Amino acid sequence: MTDPYAELLARAEADPDVLGIVLTGSRARAGMATAHSDADVIVVVAEYGGAWTTVTRTPALDTIPTSLKDLGDVSDRWGRYAYRGARVLLDRLDGRVAELVTAQAALSPAEIDAWVREELDGYVNFIYRAAKNRRDGRPDLARLEEIEAASWFGWTLFALYGRVRPYNKYLRWELETHPLPAPWTADHVITALTEQPSALFPDLETVVRAKGYGDVLDSWGPELDLLR
Repeated sequence: MTDPYAELLARAEADPDVLGIVLTGSRARAGMATAHSDADVIVVVAEYGGAWTTVTRTPALDTIPTSLKDLGDVSDRWGRYAYRGARVLLDRLDGRVAELVTAQAALSPAEIDAWVREELDGYVNFIYRAAKNRRDGRPDLARLEEIEAASWFGWTLFALYGRVRPYNKYLRWELETHPLPAPWTADHVITALTEQPSALFPDLETVVRAKGYGDVLDSWGPELDLLR
């Protein structure tokens, strides 16, 4: 039986137009792959064309041609986590491919500041709406606001530590493989996010103020009292 993954690697390595090969997805992250996991392979090329133009997907293998320019483009916020824990299998640019992969998975100081401010404000907005709904006897609508808040919390928490938010599938793997400081254990974060994300606010406020973002919270004025 042929192995599509091995065949792809051999074909890419034999092609001088291929600058790099990057394995991502569950098979790149120790302990995440299952019998149902395919191989997600990013094939880095100077420019799209020829054999490396379109993404192809099969149950066993996803082949994702990516130009060197696009590999260096960090504007796709959601797509960046694909590079967290990715394995560079081939780098014909003396480490440049690996550098770009690393840059995708980490935030610059300017990005940290911008992301924390934007996402923290969004998180507070939704848990404030949830608190108002609970106060006014609308627990079902409060729950909807809490669900919305979970994503904003995730972006805020990881940005505070210079990291991109994991896909939900990898949240436990991320927190157990690359732990954050207390109290952000996998069990604590995941339990709260699935039950009531606003319960994380007191701990988050402590970190936010320690890292110099208290002004984002203070901009809410007395309305913040509803969250305490």
